[in-house]
Amino acid sequence: MAVARLRSAANRLRPALAGARGERRRVLGTAAAEVTADTAAAAAAVAAGVARWEPMGAREYYDYRRAIYGDITHKAIFVDAAGTLLAPTEPMAQVYRTIGQKYGVEYSEDEILMRYRWAYAQPWGRSRLRYVNDGRPFWQYIVSFSTGCSDLQYFEELYQYYTTEKAWHLCDPDAGRVFQALRRAGVKTAVVSNFDTRLRPLLQALKCDHWFDAVAVSAEVAAEKPNPTIFLKACELLGVKPEEAVHIGDDRRNDVWGARDAGCDAWLWGSDVYSFKEVAERIGVNV
Repeated sequence: MAVARLRSAANRLRPALAGARGERRRVLGTAAAEVTADTAAAAAAVAAGVARWEPMGAREYYDYRRAIYGDITHKAIFVDAAGTLLAPTEPMAQVYRTIGQKYGVEYSEDEILMRYRWAYAQPWGRSRLRYVNDGRPFWQYIVSFSTGCSDLQYFEELYQYYTTEKAWHLCDPDAGRVFQALRRAGVKTAVVSNFDTRLRPLLQALKCDHWFDAVAVSAEVAAEKPNPTIFLKACELLGVKPEEAVHIGDDRRNDVWGARDAGCDAWLWGSDVYSFKEVAERIGVNV
């Protein structure tokens, strides 16, 4: 009977979910630097009582984990940076064009975006890793190809802009309160991100670095998601086993599949969960 009720609920929600998935693809189907979705709006919708579909067997899975681990089902939470914890304040192409106009950039925002997407999707020939140390060689290539401008002064201005709090905002304005609750409950937290070495000063600029017990950034670990190595490094830094951690990220391939290959649990931001409060309550921590 329980299964029949779940199926009936899923059938009633399917039309609304189809529209939501389409909108999510339009918002999240871009490279990390382009993410501008207002995830707080999605969280507000959930808080207002919007119906949510729970996959078949999900409740049984949480009951199973509680039977093994207790009321708090995970000892650690890993969080992706760009697109999950934080997002660009303005669209990438707009910033590239606005700053670039004084350096002779003539491409439209649409042209910059198209060229950026193409360049970002190409294999990075100089190394198997895009983000090595400060990532400058990779980003110089991206900026030059996207805008047609190779002026080093332009690149440096753009590069430094993305290190400041002006360029980014937190996706979930309630995140600070949630991470404090997680810490009080004894749940360890880490940022796990494909990023260059600007990530640490950026987290400090946004005043959220103290929320986390560790940061596993690809430029330091020498492994990029979906490589399981970066997730295993985060486990090592926090002193937990992979099966005791859950990773939250907005990219199915890099975040969900990569974390699961490492033996961690994983939830897709903007699909499985919409706010950090929801993440906390799902693992058994009241906020």
